[in-house]
Amino acid sequence: MRRVYLDHAATTPVHPQVAKVAVQYMTETFGNPSSIHCFGREARQAVEGARATVASLIGAQPEEIYFTSGGTEADNLAIQGVALAAADGRGHIITSQVEHHAVLHTCEFLEKRGFDVTYLPVDGHGMVDPDQVARAIRKDTVLITVMLANNEVGTIQPIADIARLAREKGVPVHTDAVQAAGNIPVDVNRLGVDLMSLSSHKIYGPKGTGALYVRRGTRISPTVHGGAHERGLRAGTENVPGILAMAKASELAQAEMPQRMAHVARLRDRFLKGLMEKVPDVRLNGHPTARLPNNASVSVLYVEGESVLLNLDLQGIAASSGSACTSGRLEPSHVLVAMGIPHDISQGSLRFSFGRGNTEEDVDYVLEVLPSVIARLRAMSPLGPGKKQAGPAGGRAGAARGRG
Repeated sequence: MRRVYLDHAATTPVHPQVAKVAVQYMTETFGNPSSIHCFGREARQAVEGARATVASLIGAQPEEIYFTSGGTEADNLAIQGVALAAADGRGHIITSQVEHHAVLHTCEFLEKRGFDVTYLPVDGHGMVDPDQVARAIRKDTVLITVMLANNEVGTIQPIADIARLAREKGVPVHTDAVQAAGNIPVDVNRLGVDLMSLSSHKIYGPKGTGALYVRRGTRISPTVHGGAHERGLRAGTENVPGILAMAKASELAQAEMPQRMAHVARLRDRFLKGLMEKVPDVRLNGHPTARLPNNASVSVLYVEGESVLLNLDLQGIAASSGSACTSGRLEPSHVLVAMGIPHDISQGSLRFSFGRGNTEEDVDYVLEVLPSVIARLRAMSPLGPGKKQAGPAGGRAGAARGRG
């Protein structure tokens, strides 16, 4: 049976060159970077070289990069670290309703400890209005955190505009760039952000490694205490194989970015065109143009997304209904709800995310399998055109069919 992986937003396969580097630093250059002997010095030199490589990916300086265990820790360190560094240990934070749960749950944690948090709404494309951000800023605002690109629907936020307005008020800006950095051009200086979260396993590197960019001069406190690792901001012996592998993945992403972007965008567009032609009552989620090139998030009316995914899996096709971090939950996506998509339509959401190894043949196979899966499930559904629809769910579905 053919196997097709279209869930690169959840994780990517490790690039062979990246895996080779990881093995080298597990078996050959294995020293502890904090040790003073030659084995430790070799590891330290390698880590500092990796720091420069990761910094280059986003236009930062090497000393502004702090390695973490992944994007979630980077988000926590950025938000809690800046909050803890606030003058009186309290204050106001601005974020959006469509953030990754690593951001939302961290903000909720701080709310319980006395901080105020404003959760900004988004429009029907999942876009934050910079003017609303500006209006939400208060005298006690200590941080604005808005993601660069949404992990579910792919919408790219106007971070440069948000950061410009925040700078006028002297408020630092953090952006979760886990889905963006290495997949689209990202430059911290052009964006004007003060903190940025990165992850290795979204760009063909290993899981368990990430980084936080902290602009020089930004006030931030450590959240993990112990030794003086990462210049005192993040205690714990550095994951040398993961860090060096992340650096290699960053190097390859930077070198191959134009080709990768063109490749996945072509596959995404081929898929969406074929899907819309073959299957009625399908809507695109997210912004039509300001979106990640590999993301195809759709809602299929009159079916339940999890049922579609299970049937696709039986045919060797891997996709998702949204964030991998919330899979298995029955609640509709908080992102789609914030975008104003009715629950019955959001229940039919599917996310197909393409990668460097996918081919046109992969797309054609999915377009061969998916329409029949949807047709079979719709035939068993009590909803749909020509079927009696009782209650609010039926009314919402019928009303939404014309929303494009």
